[in-house]
Amino acid sequence: MYTKEDLKNQLRQMGIHPTDTVMIHTSMKKIGQVEGGPEGILDVFCEYLQDGLFLVPTHTWLEVTPDNPHFDVRTAVPNIGLIPRTAAFRTDGIRSLHPTHSLWAKGKDAEDYVRCEASADSPATPGCCWDRLADRHGKILLIGVENDKNTFIHSIDERAKLPDRISADYFEVTITDQAGNVTKRPMHYHKCSKTDDISIYYGNFEKPMVELGIQTFGRFGDAQVRVIDAMGCRNLIMKIYQRSTEDIFAQHIEIPAELYR
Repeated sequence: MYTKEDLKNQLRQMGIHPTDTVMIHTSMKKIGQVEGGPEGILDVFCEYLQDGLFLVPTHTWLEVTPDNPHFDVRTAVPNIGLIPRTAAFRTDGIRSLHPTHSLWAKGKDAEDYVRCEASADSPATPGCCWDRLADRHGKILLIGVENDKNTFIHSIDERAKLPDRISADYFEVTITDQAGNVTKRPMHYHKCSKTDDISIYYGNFEKPMVELGIQTFGRFGDAQVRVIDAMGCRNLIMKIYQRSTEDIFAQHIEIPAELYR
């Protein structure tokens, strides 16, 4: 069993600093047995990032849909794993009001960081939490998962205004905040004519990111970790999009080197 100190030492070995902004995507199964279970893992990051900002996705896109257009931040259960389900209801942080792609934040400027989600009208709206991760020079830790789980890349798609990624239509969603206040707003959703899940092709970007030093590797518990610099990731993928003459990213391919070197 890994102790909390074991895990903190692994974060140091990955080059994570206590002042960093860190977003995690996780597989509890891959991490293995740790002191305190999922709560213990969250404690490790909260304690280690004592002067930073810690972010955990708490997505509910599977439940909050046109057929069920309701999001209550007090009760909505994430559909992406045990650690997000645990984080969502911790009271030592704050959960954003994004109805489908919320996140839980703790640390420096946490409340200010998530405030913009009150105006989000798409999964990763430019200027909102996912997009701002690069502006803070944040680090993305994919712990036991691969880049098909890297939600941040959706924000790059939206920033680049790629066609065939976001629905033209929308549904009106009812949002209830921690105080019980209710608001309504329109919400667009992911939609691509080529696939039901565009993120399954985000692994295409791994080779260029590794080659250019934007993505490195570490360990957390038993899990392999992909450590990704958010600004470097954005700059690289925007360059690829700008140099490509067609939408070649909705398929499994090896990205030509001339698009990123």
